[in-house]
Formats: sequence, structure tokens, C-alpha cells
Amino acid sequence: MKAPEIVERTLVAAARLHGCVVLVRESSEAVLRWANSTMTTNGHTTSGEVTVIALVAVEGGTSAGVVSTGVTVTDPAQLHELVCAAEASARDAGPAADAMPLPPPSTTDPDWEDPAQETSIGVFGAFVEGLAEVLGGPRRQYGFASHELTTVWLGTSAGVRRRWAQPTGSVELNTKTPDLSGSAWVGASTADFAGVDVVALAAEAARRLDWGKRRVELPAGRYETLLPPSAVADLMIYLAWSMDGRPAQEGRSALAGPDGPRVGERLSDLPLTLACDPAAPGLEYEPFLTATRSGEGISVFDNGAPTRRTEWVREGVVSELGYSRSEAAEFGTAFTPPGDNLLLTGGSSASLEDMVGRTERGLLLTCLWYIRLVDPTTLLLTGLTRDGVYLVEGGEIVGQVDHNFRFNHSPLDVLRTASEVGATGRTLPREWKDWFTRAAMPPVRVPEFTMSSVSLGR
Repeated sequence: MKAPEIVERTLVAAARLHGCVVLVRESSEAVLRWANSTMTTNGHTTSGEVTVIALVAVEGGTSAGVVSTGVTVTDPAQLHELVCAAEASARDAGPAADAMPLPPPSTTDPDWEDPAQETSIGVFGAFVEGLAEVLGGPRRQYGFASHELTTVWLGTSAGVRRRWAQPTGSVELNTKTPDLSGSAWVGASTADFAGVDVVALAAEAARRLDWGKRRVELPAGRYETLLPPSAVADLMIYLAWSMDGRPAQEGRSALAGPDGPRVGERLSDLPLTLACDPAAPGLEYEPFLTATRSGEGISVFDNGAPTRRTEWVREGVVSELGYSRSEAAEFGTAFTPPGDNLLLTGGSSASLEDMVGRTERGLLLTCLWYIRLVDPTTLLLTGLTRDGVYLVEGGEIVGQVDHNFRFNHSPLDVLRTASEVGATGRTLPREWKDWFTRAAMPPVRVPEFTMSSVSLGR
């Protein structure tokens, strides 16, 4: 059965219920992998999932039950079974605290009946030609490239019918010295691999390896630090994930102040804006909400509600926190849906190279990984640097620190103390790439970034 038919037949099977939401996702993914300068894997896979959210009137309110299946649906009887399973789950759950009427339809997408979009190995096109040149070079090359097209259809008993095709692509390249003692990472995010220059990426990795020909020892401590866009993305993504309204209202987060949420508090004198925007060019995401679970800031009862530009920080001031519709009603605030991209803007036109040239003494990082929360009340994070920490002296990179560092720092303090912010550009988060790919970030100078201990791993 085609996805629109699955949606309609499921809603008919659920007509006896208080309400129903049906989500159908079909994904097509192409991948390339290489190791030790040799292609190891290439392939194309497809997958699908049907999710049924049953809303049931029970004593004390409305309950919700969610059931998903990855099995290809060919028989209407399977849809009836899904509805029954979701209904049973709802009755077991009891009344939902986030129960709300389903959003009414705002528009119907004209491509509702269209089939799923598909990618193929052909999407890599000119990228593969450049990759062949890179793999034939003198250095050991490791890496992974993927492109996925996921089409979602959303139908609800309130009349919503929406469709969206989401492209997601990325490439990571890791270049190593012949003895494997040195390693450099570069990555890029893309919607379609058009314009991804793997030769230029490899050249940048080679340049970083050359920086590492001289090794220096540095102790843990606080250093003026240049955070490249990838590292900034990983920190800001965690900040955006932490801006739920309920914890701030209840005093459980770093956005909780003595008199309530810190909305309106100034973080920086720089005109920095941290935002999600479903219409950001090249970084677009679903213009309607899809949710398969309820939690802080999100609710299955909000399926089909329009998404919008959300400015978590506007010109240096905390501007919005995340609320589902039920939370917004509870706390008397605006419904603020989550987003699937993140942009930090408001810096200068300076490049990372320009900022290096203005650094008397400091560190230049490559990227961060293994990021974990230490203290939710300050949003203190810990993690490790990876694939190159470089010493800058007199405006030049003079060598690579002969180890990595464990850091302890809050992304809120990155914004509070940033002394220079450069030009925003599309980047690939290193730590959160598998969950969050669409980001545009600037390089940021932090006067005292805390390297709490030495890590011997490279």
C-alpha cells in the first residue's frame, strides 16, 4: 500500500476512538566508507515505519498510546492490529497530563499523493571523482559519506494531511600520518552533495597534519581558546536541547532564576542570536510538528502544529524557552515547538584564520566529543578535545599539543564570555552528527576556556 492509503485506512480503523494520529516514514540512504585509502563499503538501503498514536477517552481525561512497526504493510488487517495495539497501550497508560485537542489543519500539501523521494549512489557524483584523487594521495585516508532522503506523511483525525521530504547528508574525513601517530579530522554537512569539495577537505586535513610536525607539552588550565564552528555547534546544540520551559519554571535548570525563568536576561553584549528556523536556506526542516513521544517541551497531542522560527537567544538576550501547547497553557506562555536545525548569528565577517592572526597566545581546537552533562543547574558540560589541539603564538600556529584535554565548560558561559565571534557558515557537529546535522555556526574566541585535565588519547 502507498503511504497516503495507509494513513487513510488507519484513520478509518480508528474512527471509534477519541482521536488518532498516523505517521508514515520512508527512508532511502546511500553510503560510502573508506579505510587505509581503500574503499571498503558502498551501498543503498531503504526502510519504512508506520506509527499509530491512539487517543482514548478514559476516566479523568484522555490517554495516548503509541505503537510503531517497521514491517512493510501490505494488508489492511495489519493496520487494524496496529490501532488495537495503540488503543490497548493508551488504556494502560491512564489519563495524559499533556492532553489537548489535536491541532486543526492549516494547509494540505499539494504533493500529499506523491511517492517517497529516493536517493542513490549517484548522488555522490563529482564527489566520488574527487575522492579517487584523495585516496590516491600519499596520506592514509579514512572516512564516511552518507546521504538520506526521508519522506514523512502525517494524517490526523482532526483533518491534518501533511507531507515532507527531508534530505540529510554528511561527510567525515580522517587523515593520518603513515605511522598513525598523527590524525586530523574534517567534516561537512550537506543537503545534496552539490559543491562538497572532498579534495579541499583533504587539503585542509593535510594542513593540520603539517601543524602537528612540531609537538608541544602544555598542562591543564584555562586558556584563551578558539572554538571552530564544529565545536561551537556541539556546545550550542546542547544548550538548545536544554532550553525547555518546564525545568526553568520548576527551578531545575540553568535557565531558572530566583524569580522564574531567565527569559529577558542578557548573556552577551554581542548581538548574538541562537535560533531554529524551518525556512533557513539549505537547512530546511519539517514545517509541521511530528512527535512520537511526550516529554518536556514536546507532546504527541501537538502533531500537525506548524513549526516556526524560534529565537532562543535574540541579540544577546534569552528570548524563548520550549513549551508544548499544554505546558504553554499551564504556565501562560507561548507554544514554542522544538526545531531540527540551529543557527548562531550576529558575529563579524572574520574567518577562523583572521582570528588566529589576532591571537597573541592561545589554543585552537579541532572538535569535541564524548560530551556529557555535569551540572544541570549551570549547564556545566564535560568532554574531550579530539584530532588536534594547536598552540597559537604571535598570530601563527606553532605546533600541536602532544595530547588532548578534558574540558569543563558551560555553553552559557561561552556566550557570556565570548570576546570575538566570526562569520557564520554551515558546519558539521562532531559529537551530535548522528542526531543533529543541520547547523550554521561561527568560530568563537573564549578568553578562558577550562581544560580541566590532560587526556592521553589522540
